[in-house]
Amino acid sequence: MDQVREQIAASYRHDATALGGYLSAADFNALKNRSEGTRWTNEQLLFHMVFGYMVVRALIPLVHLLIKCPPWISSAFCKLLNFGTPLFHLVNYLGSCAAATVFNHRRVQRRLERTQAALLSRLGTEQTAALQRCADFPSRWDPFFHEQMSLAQVYAYPSEHFAFHCQQLSLPRK
Repeated sequence: MDQVREQIAASYRHDATALGGYLSAADFNALKNRSEGTRWTNEQLLFHMVFGYMVVRALIPLVHLLIKCPPWISSAFCKLLNFGTPLFHLVNYLGSCAAATVFNHRRVQRRLERTQAALLSRLGTEQTAALQRCADFPSRWDPFFHEQMSLAQVYAYPSEHFAFHCQQLSLPRK
């Protein structure tokens, strides 16, 4: 499991470097241009990519709780979340639009680094057995969410999400 932790840490470092490359190569106009295949601007999409990390940081305690719950509770909770998928997508879109005005190109790198540091610190304290335990997940919310995910998969998720959205940026990279 130490190899899994190192792979997760390496992917986080890669994402921080990639974000820095995009930010240093982009000018104001490039950040305000539309991304490819989304309704977000490049700056909004960059925030959304970092937001994936922020969501996981908030999700970790919930995942710990769901792992300890009887399976029927976890399953019912995920069914409820899947039912609310249209509302989730709307809030996800509008939230990223609004939040990118605060966590813009001047602040998003620092937010990513702080969030990654908190996640890696927590990952370092996780017991190996806990990382292997699974919880039900709202699989309709995101293409990288599966019906069941291990805690290790949850820690790995933000980097998968980040890499996917990198392909949608219409920005140069340094």
